[in-house]
Amino acid sequence: MTANPVFVALDTAHLGTALALAAAVRPHVGGVKLGLEFFMAQGPAGVRAVVATGTPVFLDVKLHDIGNTMAGAMRSLAGLGAAIVNVHATAGVAAMAAVRAAAPPETAVIAVTVLTSFDAGDLAAIGVATPVPAQVAHLAALTRDAGLQGVVCSGAEIAAIRAAWPEALIVVPGVRPEGSALGDQKRVMTPRAAVDLGASVLVIGRPITAAHDPAAAAAAIAASLG
Repeated sequence: MTANPVFVALDTAHLGTALALAAAVRPHVGGVKLGLEFFMAQGPAGVRAVVATGTPVFLDVKLHDIGNTMAGAMRSLAGLGAAIVNVHATAGVAAMAAVRAAAPPETAVIAVTVLTSFDAGDLAAIGVATPVPAQVAHLAALTRDAGLQGVVCSGAEIAAIRAAWPEALIVVPGVRPEGSALGDQKRVMTPRAAVDLGASVLVIGRPITAAHDPAAAAAAIAASLG
């Protein structure tokens, strides 16, 4: 991983847009995130093209299936050169461990705990009565038991996970500089606050990609982190 914790979410289906944004922000960030929108449109070749720019890539595909299928998917992704790949922790310990075993050593495998677009009401709607912090802590413990390198969580859960799992790679989406619109995120935090609590990677999308000058916006956030 790089010293700069900022990874820019390239939430686009277009390869040219992704490559242009990656080139613009590269001097100011630690990497970029490619999600399902991009992967479904551009596939493995698109990921390879972004990786070829020399920018570390977090491939945000959130694998979630039976263990055998998830491991097979990881083997298919292994040659793309992603620095980070994620799964859903709710797949369970055995499935997560199978993915870790299938991943190349240079790729960190992390697990999504509770999506940052979820709050207690959303959990209750899908039948999970556990409060969000407790559910995140439980899924983080399962992830550690499975041998993965870390988790995806909101800023509100960083401190508890860092205390319980000091070496975890903690990836935090839903990061918003002061004054930014929340968009579809519900559990958010500023970049400085997230880093101070122990975040390893900050995933920041629209505050950078929708800015008039994405490079300047990325540089300003990086500067705010010292």
